[in-house]
Amino acid sequence: MNLFELGNLSFLATAIASILSVVLLVAISQQLWTLRWSITRDRDSDLPLPKGSMGWPVVGETLDWLFQGSNFHVTRREKYGNVFKTHLLGKPVIRVTGAENIRKILMGEHSLVCTQWPQSTRIILGPNTLANSVGELHKRKRKILAQAFSHVAFETYLPRLQDVIKREVAKWCSEPGSIDVYAASKALTFRIAVQVLLGLDAPDAQMDYLSKTFEQLTDNLFSLPIDVSFSGLRKGMKARDILHNVIEKMIEEKLQKQWSGYNDAFDYILSSAKENHFDITLQELKETAVELIFAAHATTASASTSLILLLLLHPSVALKSRGEIESSELGHAINRTSAPRLSPENSVETSRELEAVPVDNRNATPIAQLHNGKVGPSYHLPHLTLEKLSRMRYLDCVVKEVLRLFPPVSGGYRTVLKTFELDGCQIPKGWSVMYSIRDTHETAPVYQCPEQFDPERFGPERDEVAKGGRFSYVPFGGGVRGCVGKELAQVIIKTLATELLATTEWRMATTKPPRMQTVPVVHPVNGLHVHFNYKHP
Repeated sequence: MNLFELGNLSFLATAIASILSVVLLVAISQQLWTLRWSITRDRDSDLPLPKGSMGWPVVGETLDWLFQGSNFHVTRREKYGNVFKTHLLGKPVIRVTGAENIRKILMGEHSLVCTQWPQSTRIILGPNTLANSVGELHKRKRKILAQAFSHVAFETYLPRLQDVIKREVAKWCSEPGSIDVYAASKALTFRIAVQVLLGLDAPDAQMDYLSKTFEQLTDNLFSLPIDVSFSGLRKGMKARDILHNVIEKMIEEKLQKQWSGYNDAFDYILSSAKENHFDITLQELKETAVELIFAAHATTASASTSLILLLLLHPSVALKSRGEIESSELGHAINRTSAPRLSPENSVETSRELEAVPVDNRNATPIAQLHNGKVGPSYHLPHLTLEKLSRMRYLDCVVKEVLRLFPPVSGGYRTVLKTFELDGCQIPKGWSVMYSIRDTHETAPVYQCPEQFDPERFGPERDEVAKGGRFSYVPFGGGVRGCVGKELAQVIIKTLATELLATTEWRMATTKPPRMQTVPVVHPVNGLHVHFNYKHP
């Protein structure tokens, strides 16, 4: 063997030794990483930690989670069960599915767990918000806000709410081409929050500016908490300050005006604070206003988009909902016509990309045909009341099923205050626990064929949720942290659905429905593009 060959062998041996050293080092570091979290278990408890993997040092399973999306949780749940541990975004997390498990977490607020928001979210929204309040302060603030979300308040909001929806739907129908329903729904819910809840009327140009400013705030809510130029946190804080300035002027004008009765949420909040002897400051009012917009904006827009998508995919449900409206007292006040013609050449097929949303007929047609040319409304819906909305029982089932299949928020995070037990495992103090809304809806044994869109499951003959217990259906969370505006969200969605079904026709602009993304809220990846037209004889 010559010197050259010996050199090659020596180099090869060195390379192999280096690779083996790296592999060994990685294996040891991963074992140490796993051990590092294993020793954080509560030694006063005999129960083991949940099964699962903590992934790689420092990054944990974050990269897997980002690449796999919702499949990450599905595969882990199938492998480890309804309670499993992982490591995401720099923190150990225990993921929890199942009605009974969720019940323990949601009902354990302030005793077993406490709410947890990222630092950037706390900074941008502010310390005076309901979301960032704990204990007795949280209870007092929730009590004050409750009046703004009462049935009496909803009756006050409803005429203006319906007018805002009518105006936005008119814009949808005036577009010569298709509109992106998700973007349009976000614009709609922003207007509802600002005009109906805050009582702020502004020209379209200013409203569009405020909407974009608010989008900048929400886009940076979950950013690194680093306050430097061009950072996400700085952008979010800048957007918040712009909104606060506008809201401050609005509040000052409201306080200077003579009392003229209840008109918006702020009237109810100010009155409730006075009744409960709660000295609410201007800063608290500004932060509350932004929180109201935040609570009413993205999640309601998500649910509205899902509603329109599912009605497009299930024409029989849409026609039954429309028939309920036409047979009600509302229908007698609408200029009615025969049902729209449905042609087979415009069929909508289910995309394999859209998981768990089967079409009731593979050759289903769009809900309605688009007429040639844009015309004004030939069908006028009279003013609604809560009592009139409550009579539409089938539409109520449709909305509930939309929220079951596509809950806008997939779950919530909590910090564990003291060790407790779930599914025979310990949930250690100091860890983060995430309860999964979407997974619980998908796996609850009470639901027949849970992957199907079936509003009848909420009807009086089946009422699957009543049989399975309240925590098998939690689109708005539950317990003391349950969404304070959940009933208002449903009123908004039902009002929009009633307006669309009674006065318009629509069809999808694409051959396949969009793929849905679940983070930060459920929404179509590239939008939902739809043609809208007013109905005419």
